[in-house]
Amino acid sequence: MKTLKNIFSASIIVLTGLMTKNASAQQEAQYTHYMYNTLSINPAYAGNRDVLSVVGLHRTQWVGMDGAPQTQTLSIHSPVGMTQKIGLGGNIMSDKLGPTNEVTVTADASYKIDLSRYSHLSFGVKAGFNRIGLDLSGVSYETPEVSNVDPINGNFNPVIGAGVYFNTEKTYVGLSVPNFIQADAYSLEGTNVIANSSLSQRMHMYFIAGHVFDLSDNIKFKPAILSKIVIGAPAQVDISANFLLYDKFTIGGAYRYNAAFSGLVGYQINDSLMFGLSYDKEPTDLGNTQFNDGTYEVMLRFELFRAYKRITTPRFF
Repeated sequence: MKTLKNIFSASIIVLTGLMTKNASAQQEAQYTHYMYNTLSINPAYAGNRDVLSVVGLHRTQWVGMDGAPQTQTLSIHSPVGMTQKIGLGGNIMSDKLGPTNEVTVTADASYKIDLSRYSHLSFGVKAGFNRIGLDLSGVSYETPEVSNVDPINGNFNPVIGAGVYFNTEKTYVGLSVPNFIQADAYSLEGTNVIANSSLSQRMHMYFIAGHVFDLSDNIKFKPAILSKIVIGAPAQVDISANFLLYDKFTIGGAYRYNAAFSGLVGYQINDSLMFGLSYDKEPTDLGNTQFNDGTYEVMLRFELFRAYKRITTPRFF
């Protein structure tokens, strides 16, 4: 087991080294609960739930493997003003992968245009900062140059993003780029490590869409899709199908193309509090190893309603 952990940690270092200025990679964190974590990828969603909404999420990927990804996010957003057309929010994200540790802090703002009584178009912007650090001190590796490198804090880089979001009572469509800035996160030049490599952040584009079907008075069905595109890398597509039963229980599944199958459950504890849990299993060589017990994700959402605007039917997106 110790040997495998060392091999995995070493492979993470190699992958980090391969992400040079001339290489493209999908670097942003991924979520199975993306349908409840929309603000992280699209600032136009700020205030869209018409209440103060707080979402916390923890994701542990490839359980059983040393150095595997772990992600935590906390987001908050709400409509403001008399007209409720302006939405404000913020995100904090921490993503650890082997010797790297990424922290992103952003603020979000949106403006909503009413196209009709039940259809709306929102435009949003995102601004903040990002930093990716590298610490090789805890990695066992035969090359002394690797194990003797001091921790690298990385650069504080600006984050500037934008998005557009359209929704009716049953349908939503969104397009966004969370960060237009392509900058060097850190550089190992002069350290003699992995050919003096560096890590560059790449621009990601997201497309999301979904529709809610009323199968009966107590059963709603929502198919949805998320597509992530990075220039120079294969597109990532997530397809999900969830059922909402009696406005309380959520159950469904998802498929991430060539990457993972997922199962998801949720429970609306009361008007304000919702809990969600998901499990991913990869149909790949990595997913089939005895040391990979899959990926777990936990989500908790709290929403504060005004006294005159109590919940009648839970929003399914």
